Amino acid sequence: MTATSPQENHAVADSGAQIDGFHLVIDALKLNGIDTIFGLPGIPITDLTRMAQGQGMRVISFRHEQHAGNAAAAAGFLTQKPGICLTVSAPGFLNGLTALANATTNCFPMILISGSSEREIVDLQQGDYEEMDQLAIAKPLCKAAFRVLHAEDIGVGIARAIRSALSGRPGGVYLDLPAKLFAQTMDAAKGAASLIKVVDPAPRQIPAADAVARALDLLKGAKRPLILLGKGAAYAQADADIRALVETSGIPYLPMSMAKGLLPDTHAQCASAARSYVLAESDVVLLIGARLNWLLSHGKGKTWGAPTGKQFIQIDISPTEMDSNVAIAAPLVGDIGSCVAALVAGMGSHWPKAPADWTGPVFSKRDANQAKMAETLAKNPSPMNFHSALSAVRAVVKAHPDAMLVNEGANTLDFTRSIVDMYQPRKRLDVGTWGIMGIGMGFAVAAAVVTGKPVIAIEGDSAFGFSGMEVETICRYHLPICVVVFNNNGVYRGTDVNASGGADVAPTVFVKGARYDKMMEAFGGVGVQATTPAQLQEAMEAAIASGQPTLINAVIDETAGTESGRITMLNPQTAKKT
Repeated sequence: MTATSPQENHAVADSGAQIDGFHLVIDALKLNGIDTIFGLPGIPITDLTRMAQGQGMRVISFRHEQHAGNAAAAAGFLTQKPGICLTVSAPGFLNGLTALANATTNCFPMILISGSSEREIVDLQQGDYEEMDQLAIAKPLCKAAFRVLHAEDIGVGIARAIRSALSGRPGGVYLDLPAKLFAQTMDAAKGAASLIKVVDPAPRQIPAADAVARALDLLKGAKRPLILLGKGAAYAQADADIRALVETSGIPYLPMSMAKGLLPDTHAQCASAARSYVLAESDVVLLIGARLNWLLSHGKGKTWGAPTGKQFIQIDISPTEMDSNVAIAAPLVGDIGSCVAALVAGMGSHWPKAPADWTGPVFSKRDANQAKMAETLAKNPSPMNFHSALSAVRAVVKAHPDAMLVNEGANTLDFTRSIVDMYQPRKRLDVGTWGIMGIGMGFAVAAAVVTGKPVIAIEGDSAFGFSGMEVETICRYHLPICVVVFNNNGVYRGTDVNASGGADVAPTVFVKGARYDKMMEAFGGVGVQATTPAQLQEAMEAAIASGQPTLINAVIDETAGTESGRITMLNPQTAKKT
């Protein structure tokens, strides 16, 4: 039964009605506006999935828990509500744990809910079915972890998980629900009263006035200012204020990959095509929702024009993030929306535009690089390479700017980020801070379920292998997802050889001429093989028009691609050779 309203409690109490742990969990989630669960059924949570669906929740069942967890994380990023991943105990929990840790690293709000063995057996290590101290394992890898032992505490447990996932810097939360909990019963009226609707789980954190003034003074005195937008800026959904800040200041801006589209990549102040130049030459950098981690060379070294002498303004809700790699001259602590709004208000209507002797060279460099790229994209080699294939993808995304783009791989990721323009916010999902492979199908499913928009998933053939079986999930739920596998027969490329001369292929080489499109056909979807940009574009347009699950096997020159994409320096042996 569902939780009752206060007006109904008296009648329920008189009837002696009872409610069990299963329904208390479902009612607590629904009370907090959560209507979708991503997971995989099994002992002890199979009945929970059935009952949740019966109570009107959408339950998306995957083939592997890691992909369900990735879906929950992506849903959290897109909606600002914690995505829910539901798993079985022990191995299922461990499968979901990778996604939970990745969500925490990327500041995506999600809750991993796992069934577990009974405490009295686990604590004595008596060998229960799938026995594991899951709470202890999860704690170091997520933002918070809780266990609920009694039905009357389910409301509190879920409320604490939601608030922990959303407040401050968002992240992953683990909620442990032992099997006995689900069968516990209590008075239905008392059960309904025990549930908590979380009020203001992510309250505004207003920046200090002197911190805002310090940041504005530094920005006003800059000769070569730069604004750098990270995925935190996209998550914040402060789009109008961010645009006002950029346009009022006239400062060139550089979006990180998941911030692409906050302003259109074609915006007059976008400096993406002059990335190396602006990072090296800027003197004051305003970081909005971006961290100076490895993706930005830790704010140091040749990338930043060493010796830098740069000054940084950083907006972050976590004060401990400041000075994590380099000195932050003007820390601005607060939520991104409040901080950006304060900066815009402080600028007023007479703020001086960024100096022309800075913006002129930046935009000239950008335009020159874009012209060179246009020449490269116009070429039509046979077989296709990454550039010619992505020229087709670029055209399709431009024609359908509201489509979601999911992207993973090594070269496939790097080239897509730099070639395919985005036009709307939160339309691009990719591998994030850790740069991990395997997010593709989970993110794609979440994007389709949450937004209802067409999804284009651009996958390297290696990256696709991590989650490829989820094409069955895509077909089962009839999701409008077009998967494009860039197939060059291997990891990075398909030309490596076995150095020993033995019969085994090299570790980076896959089956030659694999037909990934047949996988989608096997589950009732549409499979297409494309060997030219024209065929690729035609197949993508047909997929979007039809809304049918589609997989396009895009055959790429197997010599295309470089070791590790653009992070060769992280591969010691390759870096040594170069």
